[in-house]
Amino acid sequence: MVGTQIGTYRIIEQIGAGGMGSVYRAQHVMLGREAAVKVLHPEYNARPEVVTRFFNEARAATQVADPGIVQIFDFGHHTDGRAYIVMELLVGEGLDRRLARIGAFSIVDALRVMRQVASSLGVAHARGIVHRDIKPDNIFLCRDPEVAGGERAKILDFGIAKLTQDTTGPVTNTKALIGTPMYMSPEQCRGAGQVDQRSDIYSLGCVLSKLLTGAAPFEAAGTGELIVMHIQMQPHPPSTRAGGIPPELDALVLRCLDKNPDHRFANGTELAAAIESLLGRAPYPVAAHVQHALPGSGASAPTTLSAASGVTAHPASTAAQPRSQRGLVIAGSLVVVGATIGIVIATKGGGEAGKPVSPRPAVAPPPPEATPSDTHVADSTQQLAAAVTAFKSWAIAHPRGACPPIGALAGVGPDAWATPLVLTCTEQPGDQIVGVTSAGPDRAFGTADDLQSWAIASTSALARGSRWTPIVPAAAAEAFTTTRPKPAATPKPPTTKPAAKPTTNDGFVDLDGDGIPDRR
Repeated sequence: MVGTQIGTYRIIEQIGAGGMGSVYRAQHVMLGREAAVKVLHPEYNARPEVVTRFFNEARAATQVADPGIVQIFDFGHHTDGRAYIVMELLVGEGLDRRLARIGAFSIVDALRVMRQVASSLGVAHARGIVHRDIKPDNIFLCRDPEVAGGERAKILDFGIAKLTQDTTGPVTNTKALIGTPMYMSPEQCRGAGQVDQRSDIYSLGCVLSKLLTGAAPFEAAGTGELIVMHIQMQPHPPSTRAGGIPPELDALVLRCLDKNPDHRFANGTELAAAIESLLGRAPYPVAAHVQHALPGSGASAPTTLSAASGVTAHPASTAAQPRSQRGLVIAGSLVVVGATIGIVIATKGGGEAGKPVSPRPAVAPPPPEATPSDTHVADSTQQLAAAVTAFKSWAIAHPRGACPPIGALAGVGPDAWATPLVLTCTEQPGDQIVGVTSAGPDRAFGTADDLQSWAIASTSALARGSRWTPIVPAAAAEAFTTTRPKPAATPKPPTTKPAAKPTTNDGFVDLDGDGIPDRR
C-alpha cells in the first residue's frame, strides 16, 4: 500500500495492523496534511454488516462538530474495492494506557477529563447519537495548552453508535448485546431496544469510578457474571475503595450508576455541568503518586491497532517518530461485532448471582511528588522532541528551503517557562539533523541551564541522521534564514569590504557559519 493514493491521500507508511484491517499514515497530495487511513482487510469487504458498521463510525462522527470528537476527513471504497476511512491523526496517550501507567488519577484531573468527555458527548446526544461503547480505550488524551490541565480528551470509535434520528441509512440493531461488558449499562446488558443517551451516562460513571479508584465498579472473570452485576447489584461508593473522595463526588458517581435511567443525569451536557460545579468548589487533595504528563523517556512510533481512532501515542513528542522506534498508534476501531451475542441470565431458580467486589483499602502513602522544576524540565523536553519531529516533517515539504523559524513548525509551542524555543541548523553536533534549544528556568539563552536537544538522550535519538544543510537561492536566503539569538555586537570601525565571492554555477550561494549568505 505504501505509495498508493487512496482518494486524495498518498500512503506514506503502515503504522498499525489488527485482525480486521490495517492503518496507515498518509498525506494529502495537495495540502500536505497528514492523516490516518484505516483500510479493511479484503476478506471483510464481502460482508455487508462489517462494512456497514465500519462506515457507521464515519457517519456518526461527521454529524458532530466538537473538538472533543475525532474528525473524519473522508471515507469510501478504494479502486480495489476495499473500504477505508480517512481521519484525524492524533498524538498523545490513551486513557487506558495512562491508567495502566499511573494506577489512578487525582480527583481534580479525573473530574477535568470526565467533564471534557461528558461535554463532548452532550453535543453528540443533542444530535441524537448514543455512543454505546464509552470506556478508557475509547478516550484519548492529546496535549492542548488551551484547555485546563494542558490536555484535551478526545472520544474515539463511534463504530457501534446508535444514530437515533437517522432514517437515511442502516442503523445498528438496538436489540443486540453490543458494548464492552465492564462498562455497559443495565439496559445494554438486557439487550433492551430502548437504549438512549442515559446509557452513555452509566458508562461514564464506570469510567469515572475507575479513574478515581483504579478499578471499575464491577469486576469479574466472566462476562455473564459481569452482566448480572450490572443488572442486579448496587455499586460501592468510590470512597470505600480510595481515600480522600468527598461525599458529593460519591453521590455524583452513584447517580450516574443508578439502575433506573430516569434517575441518572439526562445527558452528557447535564453531567458536565454537575462536574463543573464540583470543580468550582474547595480544592480537592491531589494524590502525590499520580503523574499525568506523557512518559518522558524514549521515543515512540506507531505500532498497533486498538479500539480508538487515528492516533499516535508519543511519550516524548507531539509529532510522528521514525518507524524503527516503538510506541502506540491507535488508528480506528476495526473491532466489529460480526454476530449477535446471545446471553441467557437466570433470574429465578438455579445459578448464583455475582458477588459484589470487596472494597479496596485506602491507597498507601505514595512516594514524594516530582518537584515543579522536574516537571518543567520534562515538559520542555517534550517540546524539544516535538520541534525536532516537526522539523523533519517540514524538511520533507521544503527540500531546498532555508533553516526555518520555529514558528513555521506545526504544533510546537514555547517551553515550560513560556520562552519560545530556538531552532538551529548549524550549531548542533554533526550527527544531528537539526538542533533545538530551550532557555531553561532563567529564560536566557547561552547559560548553564539551557536545554539542548542534542544533549538529551531521548531527543538526540530523534534527530540523528544526515545533517540539514540550508540551500536557498540568494534572493531568498536572508528573508528566511533564522539563527540563534545573539547579543548586540560592539560597533567596529569601518573597514574596506573584501570583494564578494563569485556565485557558483548552480545558482546558489555559500552561507557563512551563521547561515547568512557571503554575498548579498
